[in-house]
Amino acid sequence: MFPRSPRRARRAATVLFAFAAGFAGVLGSYLAVGLRPTFVASPVSSALVRVMPDAVVRFAIVTLTDFGRSLGIDHLGATANLLLAVLLAAAALGGLGVAGLLLGGRRSRPLAGVVVGSLLVAVSALLVTGSAASAVGAGAAAGALLVTGVALLGSTAEGGTPAASATGVSDGRRRTLGALATAFVGTVAGVSLFGRGDGAGAGAAAGGSESGDGNDALPIDTGTTSRLLDEAESRAFDVGGLEGLVSGDDFYTVDINNADPDVAAADWSLSVTGAVANAYELSYDDLLDRETVHEFVTLRCVSDRLNGRKMDTDLWSGVSAEALLDEADPQGEYVVLRAADGYYEEFPLSAFEGGLLAFAKGGETLPRKHGYPLRALVLGHWGEVNVKWLTEIEIHEEPVTGFWEKKGWHGTGPVETVAKLHGVERGEGTMTVAGHAYAGTRGIERVEVSTDGGDSWSEATLSERLPAGTGRSPEAKHAADAWRQWRYEYEKPDDTHEVVVRAVDGEGDRQPKGDGEAPDGDRKPFPSGATGWVSKTLEP
Repeated sequence: MFPRSPRRARRAATVLFAFAAGFAGVLGSYLAVGLRPTFVASPVSSALVRVMPDAVVRFAIVTLTDFGRSLGIDHLGATANLLLAVLLAAAALGGLGVAGLLLGGRRSRPLAGVVVGSLLVAVSALLVTGSAASAVGAGAAAGALLVTGVALLGSTAEGGTPAASATGVSDGRRRTLGALATAFVGTVAGVSLFGRGDGAGAGAAAGGSESGDGNDALPIDTGTTSRLLDEAESRAFDVGGLEGLVSGDDFYTVDINNADPDVAAADWSLSVTGAVANAYELSYDDLLDRETVHEFVTLRCVSDRLNGRKMDTDLWSGVSAEALLDEADPQGEYVVLRAADGYYEEFPLSAFEGGLLAFAKGGETLPRKHGYPLRALVLGHWGEVNVKWLTEIEIHEEPVTGFWEKKGWHGTGPVETVAKLHGVERGEGTMTVAGHAYAGTRGIERVEVSTDGGDSWSEATLSERLPAGTGRSPEAKHAADAWRQWRYEYEKPDDTHEVVVRAVDGEGDRQPKGDGEAPDGDRKPFPSGATGWVSKTLEP
């Protein structure tokens, strides 16, 4: 092989060093503020979601996320987006740091270059995040790497190239040390940032909490919520592999952020605007002064696969959306919900009239990752319209294209009927299969099971309906907006067999087969949600 020229070696070392300085800046920002919107890579991550081709975003949400869950890794798609954002932020900060080093430092003044480079990194971080803590953390960490680089690579020579041997350290050793420094910083940053955070770790140490303002004095009758949760637990089936009727901390999350908005209740308000006779604004205290309603509500993401795991249920507490709308006297037929992170969705106003504005989940303050201080629950509709970190309810006379609709999704309507098959239990001479069924406010009338690939069908046993929430009559259609469990026990066959399940909703409509070609169903989530029968091949 031909020996590498000194100039090429210096260029390679400078590029390597630039990335090391950039990673140090990213890591410094993270250590200062945690995985929050003020983390220097967070705005980059959000921008990627908005500018990436729709097919790439769809692949990350549907394919990568499901693949990650199969490996026990939550939010793999979001993690991939975050790591790409970290790389881009590191490249940008590193470039600025080295540019400052070369601009500000001459052979006799290398530390001046370090100061200029650190300031460039800090100022750029401040402009991107608006956080002085994040900027100081990024600038200081990048500066530390710049000082190290000056020591390893030598002071800069006239013309902007590193001196060959100003420190007496050989080129080979400098390259080795530079590579090790880069690997070290990159490894620490990767370990710190891998996974989708909710503000714990460094952020919590800096004074944050998962629910934003911590333990708020909520107007919740804990006796009522405990009773409802206990009743729900008593109605659940106990089958291996089957989730309970209340998801709790395992509730899925999907949104456009890697670092969720960190909204303080004292600074938050909810505006009701647009085509209304009476526009008004509520503070958090104003909201808590209103009558509290408790509801069991199921959410299902439009990107959920037929037998996926993006469908969960919990007890939510908040105020009736209908009461707030009545006070505003809407003059239009459409509503746009807007969030603190810039997300928004639009759907017919009629769908929101039975909804809930929730400030608590499971009898406790709404977690930050689920929309603290307030989120919307639009009963029986796909999860994307259940906007988190809600700040504005805007009434329109004409339809508006929502965030995901601009990317080709059509998930603002009612959910599709589905019966999932997750639980399998083998006994002496018998087998039991079980799952959840959901059809939005239509409710579930029955679930049918076939153990011979669809040639014959039997009716499964359904769990009791979840308790009706407070402020609703048990007969109200909204009381049906929660899943039900099903189970079916049968004689254990001798051979491998295919189990198929399908649900019938409360209006008597059977879940369509959805073979991918039939006109009445499509097994792919994009663009309007997956439909079809769920099947599994089981060993006896």
